[in-house]
Amino acid sequence: MSLSISEISQPVASHLEEFNVFFKVLIRSKAALLDIVLRYILKQRGKRVRPTLVFLSAAICGQITRRTYIAASLVELLHTATLVHDDVVDEADKRRGVPSINAVWKNKVAVLVGDYLLAKGLLIAVEHEEFDYLRITSTSVRRMSEGELLQIQKSRQKTLDEETYFKIISDKTASLISTCCEIGAVSTTDNSEYRKAMKDYGELVGIAFQIQDDILDYMSRSSIVGKPIGNDIREKKITLPLIYACQNAEKSKGKAIIKTLKSGKLSNQSIEEIIEFVIMNNGIIQAQEKANSIIFEAKNKIAFFPDSPAKISLLKFAEYVINRTK
Repeated sequence: MSLSISEISQPVASHLEEFNVFFKVLIRSKAALLDIVLRYILKQRGKRVRPTLVFLSAAICGQITRRTYIAASLVELLHTATLVHDDVVDEADKRRGVPSINAVWKNKVAVLVGDYLLAKGLLIAVEHEEFDYLRITSTSVRRMSEGELLQIQKSRQKTLDEETYFKIISDKTASLISTCCEIGAVSTTDNSEYRKAMKDYGELVGIAFQIQDDILDYMSRSSIVGKPIGNDIREKKITLPLIYACQNAEKSKGKAIIKTLKSGKLSNQSIEEIIEFVIMNNGIIQAQEKANSIIFEAKNKIAFFPDSPAKISLLKFAEYVINRTK
């Protein structure tokens, strides 16, 4: 039976409950429109994966304190700001099945709300003189922006090599998960070895998380994932299963598939053809093997920590990342 985030978060469940209240009070605004939008955002709470990682990383390294709550708030503000801005960039009408901020209040309000959340996070760090937090989160924002821009640049081209793919997903996805783990560690310890171990664990888990996402796009049914199969293909994204399939296939066949992908509007038949090509040329199997080896490496990064409920949960989270079906 597959694990859930609520099971993984058990060792820090009471802290997460307190955090929900702490965060709600923290982001209140006296500006009426802003407060309405912020309350709308709070209602759409997801699985709270990022605060969970902050608290577990803090717990594996020491005792959770108010500094950990500040760290988790900063990450949550940063993450929420990027989601709001992403929906504007992607012209998305929905976020987790609910109308997005830009769909309800238009782009101008959405961009300004995203800016507010980002500024609020930076101010919290400054007010509490948490300059390590500032460095970690600012690096993460820079990397996410660079990763997004590199993906846009490469999407106009007909090819994507393995090295560039890993650069994009490291910056776009792994940087934030790495930030959660590093900032959690920083909130409870000065031990540089502990901090580095958590940062590296987060980076590796984040990379594997994105590979699994890309695998699911070729395998899942919309009833499980909540998006149509081949969604990345429709968006003409070249991801790891396709990169590996092209490496394994005859060069001419790989070129023909990429040409089909990059052509005009894709028919359902073309999408099926691309999926079939990836399956037949072991793209999914090879990508899964890569994700598994990365998770093995991630677990090794935290193996030296003393046994604790937090350590067990972080090891379970690593498993969850590659075993999830959505």
